Amino acid sequence: MRPAFVTGGSSGIGFAVARQLAEKGHDIALFARDQMRLNAAKASIVARFPHIRVETFAVDVSDQSAFVAVLERALAVLGTPEYAIASAGIAEPGLFTEQDIDLHERHMAINYFGSLYFTRTLTQPMIEAGGGRIGLISSGAAFFGIYGYGAYAPSKFALRALAEVLHLELEPHGIVTTLCYPPDTDTPQLETEKRTKPEATQQITAGGGLWKADDVSATLLKGMEKGRFIVTPGVQMGALNRLTSLIAPALRWHQRRIIRKVGK
Repeated sequence: MRPAFVTGGSSGIGFAVARQLAEKGHDIALFARDQMRLNAAKASIVARFPHIRVETFAVDVSDQSAFVAVLERALAVLGTPEYAIASAGIAEPGLFTEQDIDLHERHMAINYFGSLYFTRTLTQPMIEAGGGRIGLISSGAAFFGIYGYGAYAPSKFALRALAEVLHLELEPHGIVTTLCYPPDTDTPQLETEKRTKPEATQQITAGGGLWKADDVSATLLKGMEKGRFIVTPGVQMGALNRLTSLIAPALRWHQRRIIRKVGK
């Protein structure tokens, strides 16, 4: 059984994915910025599944040369992954006129380019190994523009486009590409997101409920195992995926109503 590589693997959805893949018998490579959190994640997995090998790699996924070097080291240590899940990401809401260009660039660097470096480095080894499964984590913000997500949403739109291309190009090589659109999920990232989220954005995004990371992970892995391209945990994400082009005008009207209300 080949290993699983997971970015953002020290917390949230990434950690849940890693833990569930360890339960299935896969050795794990965890990638994240904070070595202490990586150590804690490793200890938690090994305590439950002592037969599983867990390797940790502290790296900023937006640093191309450093990230590629770390991925190549992980390949040398564990071998080519069967599962490659890019879960590292940031979300810092705010108004377009109030956010620095640097923040826009950082969202693209982590959310889009981090996933690009990850998949580009691993694709050829996976092809040579006979295939595999790639999981990319998008967002409901990739379906339509949401007030307050000027920096975040474009990075997820870009990731969606990349996933659509990978799905077509890699399928003949035995690689399944799965794009997941999780709803709001109870993770440390969501708590960070709340600190800068405008009031109107809070109201606009409040109707989707709150999912547990374990439930999102289980839905994602089930979809990957079945070879699905799109995975939409929950009724709301499923409806957005199927009906965005039809309901986008109504969703924009709903946002404008909330924005006017908050502005009074």
